[in-house]
Amino acid sequence: MTTDKFKSEIETLTKFFQIYCHDKHQNQYEKEYIIPYKDIKITKTISLCEDCHEMLKYSILRLQECPHDPKPRCRNCDEPCYEKSKYKQMAKMMRYSGMKLGLTKAAKRIKKIFKSS
Repeated sequence: MTTDKFKSEIETLTKFFQIYCHDKHQNQYEKEYIIPYKDIKITKTISLCEDCHEMLKYSILRLQECPHDPKPRCRNCDEPCYEKSKYKQMAKMMRYSGMKLGLTKAAKRIKKIFKSS
């Protein structure tokens, strides 16, 4: 996977984790991640609970080790690398955050339409 694609995947992961954790959990704390990939290092600081930090760390590791190029969506992958239980956790989190993010974007578009009228 290209470094740009990897950066994009990391951005998506962190955004989804933040939405889910801030809505569902308590006791968040900030943690800095230094994520190496090929010839780059990405630094991200994110505020999550302990369980979500662990899951994010696991997800980043899976992403770093993905053997596919181009990387497919995990749900369409022939050789899933996530453990079954962790895959179910990720699917639940991605579903929730995706809906929430989609609704936020739709609300912004609607507000924009009314402002321009």
